[in-house]
Amino acid sequence: MKLLTGNDLPTGDVTWWTGTGWSRHVEDAVDVGDQGEAIAHAEEGARRVNGPYVIDATATPEGPRPAHIKDRIRALGPTVRPDLTLKPADPNAGSWVI
Repeated sequence: MKLLTGNDLPTGDVTWWTGTGWSRHVEDAVDVGDQGEAIAHAEEGARRVNGPYVIDATATPEGPRPAHIKDRIRALGPTVRPDLTLKPADPNAGSWVI
């Protein structure tokens, strides 16, 4: 199975090709087969998505799952709980506590 992913131009959100448009949810993604590169070229040319590329994926009962860890993280979110991430010492200064 092949999926097409990229980033939404206005927000930068990860997006997935649904067959008719783009979704933020990997569960909405469809297999693009051999048409992935052509769709990516057309969609980027129409300025509907930034940096689209084709990835390998596996069909599961929960929906498609990207094969590569990078794309699984893009699809399913961070690998750590948000409450455990490093917080800035002073958000206005951009200084980080280590």
